[in-house]
Amino acid sequence: MFSSESGIIKDTTVRYLLAAATTLLRTVSSTPRLDAELLLAHELGWSRAHLLAEQAYIPNAHHVVAFHQLIQRRAHGEPVAYLVGYRSFYGLDLLVDPRVLVPRPETELLVELALEFARAQSDVSMVAHAAPAYHIADVGTGSGAIAVALAVHLPNARIYATDISEAALEVARANVERHDVAGQVMLLHGDLLALLPRKVDLLVSNPPYTILAEIDADVREHEPHLALDGGPDGLAVYRRLLAAAPTWLAPGGSILLEIGATQATTVSALAHTMFPLSQVTVHRDLAGHNRILAVRTMAHT
Repeated sequence: MFSSESGIIKDTTVRYLLAAATTLLRTVSSTPRLDAELLLAHELGWSRAHLLAEQAYIPNAHHVVAFHQLIQRRAHGEPVAYLVGYRSFYGLDLLVDPRVLVPRPETELLVELALEFARAQSDVSMVAHAAPAYHIADVGTGSGAIAVALAVHLPNARIYATDISEAALEVARANVERHDVAGQVMLLHGDLLALLPRKVDLLVSNPPYTILAEIDADVREHEPHLALDGGPDGLAVYRRLLAAAPTWLAPGGSILLEIGATQATTVSALAHTMFPLSQVTVHRDLAGHNRILAVRTMAHT
């Protein structure tokens, strides 16, 4: 990739390295140029903006070799987020590695809706002179992306972030500490809602909802199956979570679940079964796909 027939690298400017890497990644990535820029900026310890302003810069041999290795790993399907060790999510840099799923942009819609729900319900509570604390459960927290984003934007929220994977919770703990929200986020190792200390006003989750055999091979090979595998039909966790939710949801509480693009009808039916008097709606992501299922329960049951 970066060598000539003589074994001598004739051009190692930033411009050339990016062009060569982009060409190599074009067949394996939908964003080859962006991947190359992020990986070279990471290797040089620069911002992406700095990199783009220094097209004529010639990195030293150590950086060139290290960049080449990163590009080869990306060409074999490793996510850029794992290679650089972080992912931007809802304006926050989150630490990620193979112990957790890489946070996706579409999950930001869940955060946006959760903030809307929480602020609306908190306003009602303040008018009624209720306690200002707002209690949220983030089920299957993984890297802690949702919990940390909500804590940063809801200073009065108390968030219980659960995960069945101890390894994932180690990553979540690092992100909680990184963004200074340890006073708001309680990390709980256990299955679904079993360890919650109290009823919650809002339940959010991006559960495993894929059928492993049907997902992209690179995702299946590199990201944790525990965070991906939704069972034979992709609905196993929804069934269990929605069945348990009535016990743990406070009167007037809400549920927000990320869903697969083809799962809206089935998961809506499950929600209606468990919450027959509630309002169930589906929200689309920026690509127009069904993405978030919302359940608003009645204030008194």
